[in-house]
Amino acid sequence: MTRDWRDELIDELRAVVARQQAEIDLLKKRVAELEERLNKSSRNSSMPPSSDGPSKSKRQRPRRKRGRRKPGGQPGHEKHDREWVPTEQVDQVTVVKPEQCERCSKPLVEYNRDPVRHQHVELPSVKPWVHEHQLHAGWCPDCEAWTPAKLPEGIPSRGFGPSVDAVVGTLLGVYRLSKRAVVGLMAELFNLQMSVGAVVGCQRAVSDALAGPVVEAHEHAQRQPVKNADETSWRQGLRRAWLWGLVTAPVTVFMIHLDRSAQAARELLGKAVGILGTDRYSGYGWWPLRLRQVCWAHLSRDFTAISERGATSKRIGQALLREAERMFVWWQRVREGTLTRSTFQVYLRPLQRRVQRLLEQGTGAAEAKTARTCTKILKVLPALWTFARVEGVEPTNNSGERAVRHGVIYRKISYGTHSEWGSRFVERILTVHASCKQQGRSAVAFVRQACEAVLTRSPPPSLVPIPVREHIDSQDHELPIAA
Repeated sequence: MTRDWRDELIDELRAVVARQQAEIDLLKKRVAELEERLNKSSRNSSMPPSSDGPSKSKRQRPRRKRGRRKPGGQPGHEKHDREWVPTEQVDQVTVVKPEQCERCSKPLVEYNRDPVRHQHVELPSVKPWVHEHQLHAGWCPDCEAWTPAKLPEGIPSRGFGPSVDAVVGTLLGVYRLSKRAVVGLMAELFNLQMSVGAVVGCQRAVSDALAGPVVEAHEHAQRQPVKNADETSWRQGLRRAWLWGLVTAPVTVFMIHLDRSAQAARELLGKAVGILGTDRYSGYGWWPLRLRQVCWAHLSRDFTAISERGATSKRIGQALLREAERMFVWWQRVREGTLTRSTFQVYLRPLQRRVQRLLEQGTGAAEAKTARTCTKILKVLPALWTFARVEGVEPTNNSGERAVRHGVIYRKISYGTHSEWGSRFVERILTVHASCKQQGRSAVAFVRQACEAVLTRSPPPSLVPIPVREHIDSQDHELPIAA
């Protein structure tokens, strides 16, 4: 049969339809990618909750049923009253006795021996303590020269001492005030006039004084048997940098680095000693899987993202979320003491197999992102269950994320640091603040002791608890790992 113009027209129209269908498929894929990017939040990605915004939070956060409890303290809750100052330690005691009866107005002849105590606190007006040194020069007739006097040991050559340095450094790093705000606060509270340049001088003095204690704390944290690490973005001048945090039971240390890489992670963590809890970031991939715990909070976000895609992904993602929820319920019972660890491990075995099967199914999903995510999780599969094997390990990296949150707020207020020495100050003061908070110590007192040690040329204070230091000195640096 010969082909006429109609057959050629049909072929041409079929080609046009094929091209249009290909364009439609490409546009559908693009729309799906843009919708997924638009719907990213703290529920399905590593974005912080603060980036969600009120509209997205209301739309994505499930509505909670309104409870019957009234706002405020509930019946039976533990009271937190201010402790009484012993009478012998108060600054002023005033005895108040009624003179006449409130009923008949007759004079009172006897008083009880156990009066009702009432204390109120006032802050004294602070006047700076100024110490003046008058340095004379002596004349030598033989040399025909003047010999000037030198400051005694322990006296700073600057105009401010360790107590001022400690307060200024704490206000800058712990309470995240700007330099001009510190100038105003020092004048308001302490009647101390300072310039912005003087505040910078105190900041430098504090940073130099904390260098030794922070190095010691960093080395100690690297040797701990259980640790958590996390990182967040930072700015140093015009360059992008990263704030890294390493959390252990005794101390928490920070490091600002210009890279977010495996090399930066090695500088933070040192040798692969102990169990390390992290997210799935590939920069930690050099740490042995048997000594690593991948954060299940991040995994739950990955599972949520999978469940919000196509049909196959939705089924796999929802099933993975159910398994994660079941695991967290059991783990909470372990923490409460209502479920033994051995029983939890028995419960967990079939759940582990189900999670692995679901991830393997996900690698063959039509959605490329789902397949990639499941493939990456399978590569670190042994690190998903370390918390069940090693006591003292948590399934999430919440401690690491909480540690860097202070730095995140610092960055949003100050937009990072302008120089390398500014980054050194931030990482050192954040280390002191977090470690002292863990140990119930005063950060201001620690900073003052460190600054005084520089002036007196004495050993600086340590962030490592004394019992722990003695234990480490008597053993090898590489602590054994619990099996």
